Amino acid sequence: MADNISILVGTVGQGIIRSGDSGETWGRVGIGAGLHSDALVRCIVNHPGNPNVVFTGTEKGLYRSEDAGQNWQFVDSVMNGLCVWQVAINPSDPSIMYAGTGTPIPAAIFRSTDGGKTWEQRPAEVAEECPAVGTPRVTGIAIDPDDHDEIWVGLEVDGVRHSTDGGETWQGINGAIPNLDVHNVAVAPGPPKTVVVVVNNDVWTSTDGGGSWAAVGARENFPMHYPRGIQVQPGSPQTIFLTLGDTTPGRTGTVMRSRDTGKTWQSLPLPVEPNTAMWVVNANPLDPQLLFSGSRYGYLYRSDDGGDSWSKLWREFSEISSVMWIPNE
Repeated sequence: MADNISILVGTVGQGIIRSGDSGETWGRVGIGAGLHSDALVRCIVNHPGNPNVVFTGTEKGLYRSEDAGQNWQFVDSVMNGLCVWQVAINPSDPSIMYAGTGTPIPAAIFRSTDGGKTWEQRPAEVAEECPAVGTPRVTGIAIDPDDHDEIWVGLEVDGVRHSTDGGETWQGINGAIPNLDVHNVAVAPGPPKTVVVVVNNDVWTSTDGGGSWAAVGARENFPMHYPRGIQVQPGSPQTIFLTLGDTTPGRTGTVMRSRDTGKTWQSLPLPVEPNTAMWVVNANPLDPQLLFSGSRYGYLYRSDDGGDSWSKLWREFSEISSVMWIPNE
């Protein structure tokens, strides 16, 4: 499978760059394939039961592909004209999906109960303005792998929202994490089950459903202190990957790995020093050992052994927002 895959790289301003031959050749998805020109792609997510079905969030709204990203259709919804920053799909019931919008328009949380055909906004209170970025945006959505009514949403720069009823109602975490500049969220099944919140200068974890939080201590325990992307390794519920940089966009970065749900971490060796902070990391349940990770400004790395070793792909990109791989049929 590892030598017969398609790779999709979401970029901010060049749409989606796609390879159908495991990274040997690349082409930009053009307007003839249904995606608007020079799209600001913010996320790429595929269906947990049908990997050829892919959703991407852009500054114009949501798109869907049914052929592994070769062709796209615009999803006509209440998110038309909104910048869709994040999409998450319930792994046990893919008809339930969540999306988050934001910068340059006000941030909001949406839910679909019919596989992404129709959407409704959920009643989550979000600040209209915030420090650093001006208008908040949803930068992470995590669905609890055991209790799918538990949803965690991270906002840059407006903290964390938590729902215990599948998105019907939302609560903040009342200042338990003092830094509101949230970059990402994840839930590692463990044991112990651990909610992970990535902020712009640290990583916070909770093992009691958000009742209490502990900081990892990035400045003391990481080689750099600016974390961004996160991925729980499929099939390895205590293993978490984290992308890291010196700042944003930064001059360098690395990929961190924890094998004990965030208690301890190691920096993974990259064969070529990144040109900016490392930004995204992605794995697929169909082959959890195959990982891709990208720097903010276009270096893409691949690991075939769960992060123990990496190679740099020859193609370099513009600003990377997201990356994923799909097995070819």
